[in-house]
Amino acid sequence: MHLLGPSLLLLEYLAFSDSAWNFRHPKTLYAWDGACVWIPCTYSSVKGGGHTLDNLTVYHNFTYDKKTKHYNGTILYNKSLKTKESTPSQERVQFLGNNRNNCTLLINPVKVNDSGLLGLRVTSGTDKWMASLNLSISESAPQPHIELHQEIREDQEVTVTCSLNFACRDYQVHLQWSLEGSVTTSTILSPERVATQSHLSFQPKWTHDGKNLTCQLWDPMKQRILSEKTVLLEVKHAPNLEIQVSPQEAIVTEGESVTMRCQVISSNPPHWSVSWFKDRTKLKEQGTTLVLPEVTRTMSGQYTCQVSNDVGSRQSDVVDLQVHYPPEPSWVQLSPSSIKEGVTVELTCMSVANPPPANYTWYFNEQEIPGKNGRTFQIPQVLVKHAGRYSCLAENSLGPGSVDREADLNVQYPPKGVTTVIQNPTPIREGDSVTLSCTFNSSNPRVTRYNWNSPGSQDHTSQKLTIQKVTWDAQPVKCEACNQWCSWSPSVNLNVLYAPRDVNIQISPNTEIQSEKRVLLQCQYSSSRPADVHFFWKKDGSLLKEGKTLTFGQIFPEDSGTYHCLVNNSIGQTSSKAYELQVLYAPRRLRVSISPKDGVVEGKTAVLTCESDANPPISHYDWFDGKNQDLHYYGQMLRLEPVKLQHAGSYWCRGTNRLGQSQSPPTTLTVYYSAATISRRAALGVGFCLAIFLLAIWGVKLQRSWKRIQRQQGLQESSSGQSFFVRNLKARRTPQAERPASLGCYNPVMEDAVSYATLSFPLGETDTRRLRDAGSSEMREIPPSRDDRVTYAVVQNCQVADYENVTPEVLDDEGIHYSELVHFGNGKRALAQEGVEYVTLKH
Repeated sequence: MHLLGPSLLLLEYLAFSDSAWNFRHPKTLYAWDGACVWIPCTYSSVKGGGHTLDNLTVYHNFTYDKKTKHYNGTILYNKSLKTKESTPSQERVQFLGNNRNNCTLLINPVKVNDSGLLGLRVTSGTDKWMASLNLSISESAPQPHIELHQEIREDQEVTVTCSLNFACRDYQVHLQWSLEGSVTTSTILSPERVATQSHLSFQPKWTHDGKNLTCQLWDPMKQRILSEKTVLLEVKHAPNLEIQVSPQEAIVTEGESVTMRCQVISSNPPHWSVSWFKDRTKLKEQGTTLVLPEVTRTMSGQYTCQVSNDVGSRQSDVVDLQVHYPPEPSWVQLSPSSIKEGVTVELTCMSVANPPPANYTWYFNEQEIPGKNGRTFQIPQVLVKHAGRYSCLAENSLGPGSVDREADLNVQYPPKGVTTVIQNPTPIREGDSVTLSCTFNSSNPRVTRYNWNSPGSQDHTSQKLTIQKVTWDAQPVKCEACNQWCSWSPSVNLNVLYAPRDVNIQISPNTEIQSEKRVLLQCQYSSSRPADVHFFWKKDGSLLKEGKTLTFGQIFPEDSGTYHCLVNNSIGQTSSKAYELQVLYAPRRLRVSISPKDGVVEGKTAVLTCESDANPPISHYDWFDGKNQDLHYYGQMLRLEPVKLQHAGSYWCRGTNRLGQSQSPPTTLTVYYSAATISRRAALGVGFCLAIFLLAIWGVKLQRSWKRIQRQQGLQESSSGQSFFVRNLKARRTPQAERPASLGCYNPVMEDAVSYATLSFPLGETDTRRLRDAGSSEMREIPPSRDDRVTYAVVQNCQVADYENVTPEVLDDEGIHYSELVHFGNGKRALAQEGVEYVTLKH
């Protein structure tokens, strides 16, 4: 394999010594069995453009025959480049270039026996030459190569490169790391080099020192590791250490010994010095072990060790050494130094000990003060009786200490028995003027001034204080009497009486109120003095009820209104702000009002208004006629202009809001005829009635004429020739009890006193027989006293001369009515005279 390289170079030189072409390709390519080989190749002509390749032959392990001047070997690929046919993809060797400048080849898959010399024999016209390269095919994938370009130091970012002299676009591989970090991968396919690279950037820690770093070649298709490379990391770092102490708690009693060891866990390069520090101050001791025999209280503190190497130095964690000892002699510190009666005095027991004293004993005039065991002892308001000598004794877990010196408490007192006195008669009401006086029992030195804590008062330095118009919330008042120091009196509460305050109404629910829901109104107030109060409710100014709560089991629209809550006590009464209670309810009490209300004349305007009671107001109206037909009108007022006769009838409306809907009862709209219509219809009616009237008169006349003719004909046929006529015709009717062969004249004015005339005529045999044969129910017998041959005329005179056959007493009376009887003989009846109606009497 080593002798093959020079031979190839010699052959290539012999083949191309006279060539005018330049070829660029990798000298050696690496792969493994089953992978592929990508051969990047370019060429160019020294003579310039215009020269193209004619043919390409790929030899494997070729030799040159000097006699025949030909190359011999296994031909892997042979093709003319003059044709534009592409290489079939199923062929193992594929030409991916062109006949101008690209001679790239692909062998896929590659086999182990493909290792060796590969020759590219090309021709261009009369020119021929050979280019060669080495193929190194192994049975398995080779290991990648890891490159560390610099020294690795702790906390300094480093980049490590993993490279593999293989790359093929038809066989993808990945390089992966065993360490977390930022990874970038690149593939190189150039005539100079074929490789795959992965760069890992990470920040090393001291824990990485001595650890393995592995780069693995990963086949993503087969999901397996093909090969891997591992290197040992060497991370330069400062010493990593910890401190150990004995005893472990680092708590000792004064006089005991303590041992501390500084243990180096890791150091690269090795450390070369160890130093000790107490409270950040370097100690003279060296080495990894620090021994403190018979420790004293001054040795308490914070200890650390520091170890250094060529990289740097590092300190251990802090060890807090506590040296315990009993309390030192104690003494009392007074604060403040100038003591006055009434102020707070703090006595502090001063004693140094470790652990700190847990218990203190206090003494007053060498007598133990019971119940006082703290480091401080306070007298909240020092008095004269507190003056004397104070001392203390401190004690911790190691035992009690001793008393060093006592403290002398000298008390000067301010005024004693300071009292604030109210000089007003009680009780005090809001708005009253209040006078207070500041008094005291004794003072040393004497009182020189007074102070008051009441804002709003006039003089704050006099012994008396006057508050004008005291407020209901007046704060307690106290006074201060002063000499060198001041003493406050106890606070005096004025207890101002006032009417209830901040009266308000709370409603539940506090959302919108709908009809028929439960509603609770509560009367609240903030304060009242005296506390005994009474509650009252008013609605729209009228007293409603008494009580703190106003409950509506079911609230109705009629409950809407303005409500006030009144709270009173013995001082006065307070009313809440007006609360407008609005009850929301669906439309109700709908009615249709018509304007004008008494009816409307056709041609005029009628306005129908849908009146309702709703809260919130109706948002939508619907109108219907008497036949329940929707008029498709949605306003509150339905305007009919002009009104027509067909508009007459009943109407009703329906109202809707967001809570529901309701409808009104029907209301009738009356439409009257206009004057023009009445005139037209009256004319038509009068004409019609006149026609009917004329027709009736004409019919009556025809009927009367016909009846008269019939009577005349019957009379002529049946009478004995006796007849009469009556002049000046008046209204007549047949008497109620008419006898046969009689005639009565009826006076329509005097119906109750009828006057009549009866005319009797003798009957002949013929007449008698005719009547008997007729069998009429009206037939009557003739009285026996009647003379058959005499004509009787009986005239009855009325009080009022109103009958035509009565001769009045005054002959020249214009109102005379008379009857003239004309006797006709047998035979034809005489012709009727004008104005005379004939009456035939049958007998």
